Amino acid sequence: MRVITGSARGKKLKTLDSYDVRPTSDRVKEAIFSIIHFDLEGSVILDLFSGSGQLGIEALSRGARHATFVDSSKNSADVTKENLTNTGFLASSRVVQMESIEFLRATNTTFDVALLDPPYNKGILHKVLPVLEKKMNPNGIVVCEHEKGAQLAESYGSLYQSRQYNYGKIYLTLFKIRED
Repeated sequence: MRVITGSARGKKLKTLDSYDVRPTSDRVKEAIFSIIHFDLEGSVILDLFSGSGQLGIEALSRGARHATFVDSSKNSADVTKENLTNTGFLASSRVVQMESIEFLRATNTTFDVALLDPPYNKGILHKVLPVLEKKMNPNGIVVCEHEKGAQLAESYGSLYQSRQYNYGKIYLTLFKIRED
């Protein structure tokens, strides 16, 4: 696994060897960043369910100002810190080992872009999106990676479903903040 483009282009990223870890493929990662590339420069990123941190690191490499990485696994947090050190982004990052909803309820930080890649088939997005909605900045964007067949609501508070993309068995659903 490598950083695709930007200031850390080509840097190798360490990943976890586990049945619970499902790194985002380069094809899907490139699709995510093609969708949001105009929104990255100077943005504040949330990489929720961060695993190895590859999505947030890609965002930093492409010009994001700061990224917060959240995962409940200590091993994931450790690997993310190692990857941030190796790519030179540790100073512009925060790594938090905590359950996603617990983090969202506790943080005072608001985000421009949130990247969500939770474990599949557990209905986690339905629980997280209503809480995340309150932590998004005006014009915020949320990208959810999920399995085929996951039924997401059209909206969660002021987050509304803007678009959905299909990459075989993987779906990307884009939510935006509704402007009142």
